[in-house]
Amino acid sequence: MPTITVENATPCRVFEITPGESLLIGSEKCLSRAIPVGCRGGGCGVCKVRIVAGSYHSKCMSKAHICESQAEAGYALACRVYPLSDMRIEVVNQSQAEKACLK
Repeated sequence: MPTITVENATPCRVFEITPGESLLIGSEKCLSRAIPVGCRGGGCGVCKVRIVAGSYHSKCMSKAHICESQAEAGYALACRVYPLSDMRIEVVNQSQAEKACLK
């Protein structure tokens, strides 16, 4: 099972995800509160993270929440990310996300 490390959580959070689970669902099932939860379907953008390391596949994400420059910088919605390997992620606050879109 892929192991996920959330780098900027206090304290640092580590949890495992069952293959085929989204990053967000895996976090919830492990009772980790490292990733904020909203709609669970990509509509709200609350679960935005930055993938620091690891491989994954993802479902389509709204450009209203992940602009092109953010996607290129590793930003994604945890509810739309499916880990294929061990990963390191950072949870993103809204001001960080906005700055990434302006670059």
